[in-house]
Amino acid sequence: MKTTPVVCWAFASLQSLAAALTIAEINGNKFISPYSGQAVTNITGLITAKGPNGIWIRSTTPDTDKATSESIYVFSSTVGAKLAVGDIISLDGKVAEYRSANTYIYLTEISSPKNVLVLSSGNTVTPLAIGKDTLPPPTVQYSGLDAGDIYGLPNGQANLSQVNPVLDPTQYGLDFWESLSGELVTVRRPQAIKVPNQYGDTWVLGDWAVTGKNQHGGVTMADKDSNPESIIIGSPLDGTKNPTSSKMGDQFEDITGVVQQTFGFYNILPLTALKPTTFSSASVNPSTFRSAGKCSAITVGSYNVENLAPTSAHLPKVAAHIATYLKTPDLLFLQEIQDDSGPTDDGVVSANTTLTTLVDAIRAASGVSYAFASVDPVANADGGQPGGNIRQAYLYRPEVVSLYKPNPGGPTDATKVVAAKGNGKGLGGAPTLSFNPGRIDPGNAAWTASRKPLAAVWRASGARRPFYTVNVHWSSKGGGTSLHGDVRPPVNGALAARMAQANVTGSFIAEILALDPGANVIAAGDFNEFSFVQPLRSFSAISSMVDLDEAVKTPAEERYTYAFDMNAQSLDHMYVSPALAHSKVTRFEHLHVNTWAKYADVVSDHDPSIALVAVCGC
Repeated sequence: MKTTPVVCWAFASLQSLAAALTIAEINGNKFISPYSGQAVTNITGLITAKGPNGIWIRSTTPDTDKATSESIYVFSSTVGAKLAVGDIISLDGKVAEYRSANTYIYLTEISSPKNVLVLSSGNTVTPLAIGKDTLPPPTVQYSGLDAGDIYGLPNGQANLSQVNPVLDPTQYGLDFWESLSGELVTVRRPQAIKVPNQYGDTWVLGDWAVTGKNQHGGVTMADKDSNPESIIIGSPLDGTKNPTSSKMGDQFEDITGVVQQTFGFYNILPLTALKPTTFSSASVNPSTFRSAGKCSAITVGSYNVENLAPTSAHLPKVAAHIATYLKTPDLLFLQEIQDDSGPTDDGVVSANTTLTTLVDAIRAASGVSYAFASVDPVANADGGQPGGNIRQAYLYRPEVVSLYKPNPGGPTDATKVVAAKGNGKGLGGAPTLSFNPGRIDPGNAAWTASRKPLAAVWRASGARRPFYTVNVHWSSKGGGTSLHGDVRPPVNGALAARMAQANVTGSFIAEILALDPGANVIAAGDFNEFSFVQPLRSFSAISSMVDLDEAVKTPAEERYTYAFDMNAQSLDHMYVSPALAHSKVTRFEHLHVNTWAKYADVVSDHDPSIALVAVCGC
């Protein structure tokens, strides 16, 4: 359904306008105008909004096709100087397709306007309420060119601008927003689904149907559903600023603005700044998991602490999270530990000062004393912030868990799985590692400019068998393309690297389980991938490890540790061997202390997670 208010205007030469194209005809029912590059004359429209670089006009002769927008942007920094919202004008110009990067969707506009005539003034301008005066936004698929899965393989098989499919706004999110391009719309009862960026641009949902709504008010992505029903509210057209202090779940007054393709996303550019009405009262409860202080029930946490150096302002806050929310787990997987000089590129690679400073801060906050274990990388070989030399590390409470036969490796030493000697019973009969802790195949090309997994073998108090861990931080998604982009399916950045990393990591764990099928193995950290996408599907298949969210049946909406663009999503995971997946003791949860908080309260860009497991062995 598409309805456009009827306007009456007092005077114009109907004869002179009879042959003119309508705005809907210029837009067409595809992403690229059928008149792109052509001159057009006597285009008539009602001015619905003005911006610093142009105006938006709505057709006075709308059609009934739900795929054709009745509005269009007229690009000119001077055209609006003597015009007002409510004027009905006619003009000549050129149909143009504009984008500022070659992976963005084009914006259809009229450029170089001339012969602008005011036909009448003071006309009523009524926005279209999304979901009431328009169709509701689709909630699952972005484009028919995605073959039903935006993360399906292969990526980047087509471009919307080249295929230029007929829009189906009932099925596809990009088609829906394109069908409203240039239109003045209202979002009723909007709610923030993510912390705004530094400019106040804020992703929201309206009063329409949504999928994946989580307890904090965001929307969580799931297999084949990445929430195209959300929309970003951009910079206000009146020059004011949106608030930057809102958070996931906060609500605003109704928002009215124009739909525009800007910086690679469909935006609504509001007439005035967002105005909060209700601040979310959601909170995060500390973990209730309690360690037994021995192998029958230990707590295991994981946290990407975002470029943590000794002088990092957020280090005391990280320590407070570990003490207050994670409740000082017996074993803690950490990612993004920087060297002792932080991002200064001075040849320093040791992180002893960084880890000691963190351990001291945790002790001050909780009274708990941790030991730590890590392996220093080769300088500037593992990616991340230049000079920072990020790496994974373990913190552990030595009264509960300790390294089994410690023998730390160096940055280029590849730890190997070593078969047990003897009768196969007890600690002496379990597989060991040649270096403990040690890096997994650090010379493999899979790890070029990326972090090498850190493997370790542990003994818990009272255990009959050791248990095994792999701390991961796979390659980030840099180089990917936007879910709102021209490339379909979107490019999943560094996918090939993570596929290779999945194979190396999974094969290493498979060696342990081949020697001891009942072994307790935990792989955790920042996988930089979603559990339903091929790298992690491959990792699970190769290693026989089980996604702990699946094992404990975490609600799908709460499976997130990160918030990016419109989606709450899970890049951080904990995988366990079948013995742990099937244990009655096993528990797991994500603590959403960062993804929903307002910007000033965010400690890391990731949420931590924690598990309760029994690792006594048989």
